[in-house]
Amino acid sequence: MKLFTRIALTLLGLIVVLGAIGAVKGLQIGRMVAHSEAFAPPPQAVTVAAVNTTTWESTLQAVGSLTAVQGVMVTAELAGQVERIAFEPGARVSAGDLLIQQDIAVETAQLRSAESDADLALKNLERARKLVEEQVIPRADFDERQSRYDRAVAQVDLIRATIANKTIRAPFEGRLGIRHVNLGEVLESGQPIVSLQSLDPIYVDFQLPQQQVGRLRPGLTVRVSVEAIEEQAFEGRVTAINPEVDSRSRNITVQATIANPDERLRPGMFATVDLILPEQQSVLIIPATAVAYAPYSDSVFVVESGESGTEGDAAAMVLRQQFVRLGEQRGDFVAVLQGLEAGEQVVSTGVFKLRNGQNVVVDNRLAPTFESAPQPDNA
Repeated sequence: MKLFTRIALTLLGLIVVLGAIGAVKGLQIGRMVAHSEAFAPPPQAVTVAAVNTTTWESTLQAVGSLTAVQGVMVTAELAGQVERIAFEPGARVSAGDLLIQQDIAVETAQLRSAESDADLALKNLERARKLVEEQVIPRADFDERQSRYDRAVAQVDLIRATIANKTIRAPFEGRLGIRHVNLGEVLESGQPIVSLQSLDPIYVDFQLPQQQVGRLRPGLTVRVSVEAIEEQAFEGRVTAINPEVDSRSRNITVQATIANPDERLRPGMFATVDLILPEQQSVLIIPATAVAYAPYSDSVFVVESGESGTEGDAAAMVLRQQFVRLGEQRGDFVAVLQGLEAGEQVVSTGVFKLRNGQNVVVDNRLAPTFESAPQPDNA
């Protein structure tokens, strides 16, 4: 009985001790849960930008191609051997500069003979004129000698034209391309010799939908960009508008002329064209980095005062996710067509890590500078 009493008392003591420990741990866990429920994370530091109203120029965007004002592949008009090459590939030439001299030895000899025949025919014609005036010879003899002289002169002109055709000159001022012939080569009629392009000024041809015909007129400014020269945009003027609309694409072709004194623009280049219209448009703009882009809809985070705070109380600022409809982007800014009002504050950077209803504090010390026409130093 004594042993049983000891065991019972021991078990009872263990139960009491374990119960006390469980009660203490329960109280500690309850306090931890209550503390975690009451814990509020510190506010997230964000940079903000105001939704501003500004005026943008109205533009029509298109893609086009650069073409030379004058451009031609110089070819041989007549067959003949190349006797002299008078140009350097890539050189600039003036109108009338000699490019290729073909062999004209036979034509030169024929020209001397034809000129001699023409001189003799002229002398005979002059004698016949005196004789017919004195009525020594009939009028028919004079007409025959006149005909002989005319044929002789025509023969001289024909040979001179052949020589001129074998003396190939630049038809206009421009820059030459790569030479396609060699000294001593026998050219065929129509064989390419060298490309000649007039590069200053230069044309850009582009197409616009037929709905824009009423807004087009000569003299409008265009701004042209090419991938090969990303750091510079070129301005020009509309100089021609096609009188008809393409029946297949329902587009109208427009041509603008661009000054190209340094000849950086070359025919055949692909170009992006902005046609600047005279009217201006008022738009709401925000930094493009303020937008959380998503397939279903784009959104921004608007910074607002909390329910228990007052305006300007940093600790009471909260975020509201607002879905927006965006328009055109220019530089660092994007136009907002729907969803925001002027004067609202939106988070300008780091929007991917934010959530709706989150507490924030505004800190613009590290906010980047947004520009309509940014020029990065390392571009």
